[in-house]
Amino acid sequence: MRHQIADPVVHRDHHRDPDDDRPRLECGVCGVWGAEPDGAAAIVALGLHALQHRGQEACGIASVHEEHFHTERHQGLVGDAFGGTDLPKRMPGTAAVGHTRYSTAGGSFLRNIQPMFADLDSGGIALGHNGNLTNFLFLRNQLVSEGSIFQSTSDSEVILHLIARSRKARIVDRFIDALARIEGGYALVAQTSKKMIGARDALGIRPLVLGKIGEAWVLASETCALDTIGATFVRDVEHGEVVVIDKDGLRSLKPFPARAARPCLFEYVYFSRPDSIVNGRSVYGVRKRMGEGLAREHAVEADVVVPVPDSGVPAALGYARESGIPYEMGIIRSHYLGRTFIQPSQGARQKGVRMKHSPNRSVLEGKRVVLIDDSIVRGTTSVKLVRAVRAAGATEVHLRSASPPILYPDFYGIDMPERDQLIAANMTLEEMRAHLEVDSLGFLSVDGLYNAMGAGPRDADNPQFTDHYFTGDYPTRLLDREIEQGGRDVTYRQLSLLVTA
Repeated sequence: MRHQIADPVVHRDHHRDPDDDRPRLECGVCGVWGAEPDGAAAIVALGLHALQHRGQEACGIASVHEEHFHTERHQGLVGDAFGGTDLPKRMPGTAAVGHTRYSTAGGSFLRNIQPMFADLDSGGIALGHNGNLTNFLFLRNQLVSEGSIFQSTSDSEVILHLIARSRKARIVDRFIDALARIEGGYALVAQTSKKMIGARDALGIRPLVLGKIGEAWVLASETCALDTIGATFVRDVEHGEVVVIDKDGLRSLKPFPARAARPCLFEYVYFSRPDSIVNGRSVYGVRKRMGEGLAREHAVEADVVVPVPDSGVPAALGYARESGIPYEMGIIRSHYLGRTFIQPSQGARQKGVRMKHSPNRSVLEGKRVVLIDDSIVRGTTSVKLVRAVRAAGATEVHLRSASPPILYPDFYGIDMPERDQLIAANMTLEEMRAHLEVDSLGFLSVDGLYNAMGAGPRDADNPQFTDHYFTGDYPTRLLDREIEQGGRDVTYRQLSLLVTA
C-alpha cells in the first residue's frame, strides 16, 4: 500500500543547531546473551562505541545478573559513560542490552534515554529501540485515557506499556501483542531475566543483525558492531521476524503476514558506517557505485574531484574512477571538535563550522573542482563549503549530490527538517545552483540510486526500498500525521473514530 502526503507537519526537537545541515542520526542498539560471567556490559559498551555514529546525544546499558537488573543511562558519548575498568563490577551479568541515541520522538531529557526498564508482573524488562512509531501519539493518548502513567515523552515507552497491558501469559506472546499494535519503522532489542528478544518491523525499514561471539549471541544495528567486539556475523534479522534467545538457544518467529521488504535507502546514503554490510550489501560498495552513476549522469570538465568528508569520500572515489578526473583531499575535516550546536552564539557556531572543514589550498588553488557530498538538505553547510573552496583559489566549483533531491521529511527514525526548510522542495535546480553559488549542480537520479543498490530501475508500483524522502511514497500509514494535519486537538474517543473511519 502506498501512502503519500502533500505537506506533512513535523514535530522535531527545537534545540537543533540552525547551521547544522545534516539529517540527524537515528539510534543504535546492541544486546548480548550468554557472555562470560560479568562480561556482557563490557561487550555491549564496545558495540555501542562502534555504533556511536548513529547517535551521540546519550547512551545507556542494562545488564542482568541472577535475575537482578543493573541499569545506567547517561547523556554524552559511550566512551565517557562506560569506558571505565570498573564496568563489570558496576554492571555484572552474562546478558545486557544497550542503546545510543539521538532523540527523534521526545526531547533530549534524561528520562528519555534508553534502554527503558519496567517491572512487570512476570519480572523486569529492558528495551532498546531504533526507529520511530508513526502511531505513537495515538497509542499514547489511548493508554493515558485508560489510566497509564508515562514517565517519558519517548515512543519507546509506549511499547513497554503495551507489553505490560497484554493479557497473554508468556512474555514473548506479550511482546508480539505489542508489536501488533505499533506502526512505523523499528528494530527492537529487549532483555528479561531469562531471555533476549529481537524484532524488526514488517518492512525491514530499520536494520538489525545477528551474530555470535564464542557461545554468546549478539544483536546489533550494524555489522560494524560485530566486527568491533570480535563477533561472527550469522545473518540479518529478517523483516517482520522476532528472534528469541534463551538457555535453549535461538528461536525464530514470524507472527505476522508476510510482506515484501523495503529497507531504508538512507542507511546506504548516509547513516550506516561504510564498513558495515546492511541487508547483504556493502555500504562502501553502494556509495562508490553512487558516485560512478553520478559521474555518468552529471559529467563535467574539471581538474580534481573533492569529497565533503567523511561521508562523501566513497562516492567521490567512484566519481573519480568513472570520470577519470583525479581524486584529491581538498577539504580536511577535524575529528576533534564538539558538535557546533553547543557553541553559545551564532558567530561562534559559524566559526565552528569553518574549523570543522578546512580547505586544502595546495589542492584547490587554480583548479576546477567537482565537490561531492552524500546529500544536500537545507544547503546551509554547502554554501559555507563552496565559499571556503573558492576562497582557497578554486576557479570553478561544480557541486554534485550522490543522492537524489530530498523533497519530503522522514517519520521512521530520521530527524530531517520540515519540508519548507528542504532546499530542493522549495527551489528549482537553477535557483538552487544560484543560491549555493556553484557553477553547476547535479543530483543522482532515483533510478541511479536504485542501480547503485543493484536493484534498479525503481518499480513505481512496488518500490524495492523505503525512499519517501525522495519520492513522497511513504511505505506505511502515518496516523499521527493524518490526525495532526486536521489541525485540532482530539480526545482518544475521537481518535478511535478517525482510525475506524
